Amino acid sequence: MRNSSVPVDTLLPHIGYQDVVEACEWLGRVFGFKEAYRYGEPVAGVQMYLGQAYIMLRNARQGCMTPAHLGYGTQNLTVFVEDVDAHYARAKEAGAGIVEELHETEYGERQYGANDLGGHLWLFSQHERDVSPGEWGATATPRG
Repeated sequence: MRNSSVPVDTLLPHIGYQDVVEACEWLGRVFGFKEAYRYGEPVAGVQMYLGQAYIMLRNARQGCMTPAHLGYGTQNLTVFVEDVDAHYARAKEAGAGIVEELHETEYGERQYGANDLGGHLWLFSQHERDVSPGEWGATATPRG
């Protein structure tokens, strides 16, 4: 399904964790990410994927803190999944910190939000219906 308000493009975020191996295990168990590869000895980074979404996990660098250490979030990560209801049930059962219950947004997405072990906020979303930005009050700027 296509949704005019929520395009899906390629972006590879690099996300810092205090323990990248622990984060890799947690993201796999709770959110269903799979490991593509890891590097370093000890492990310095791991690439993971869920469907078509890829992420890089890295050890938090000196002077950098995770949202859990800061006490507040710094960004959200949205991942598109094929069956958001099943994903929500799995994450909730596995102990994810649900911060936004499963619902349909005004812009046509069915989604929920959860914090991971590092305090990063994840939104998991599925296109529910095609909604143009103007239908819910946004002003679209022509691409060019």
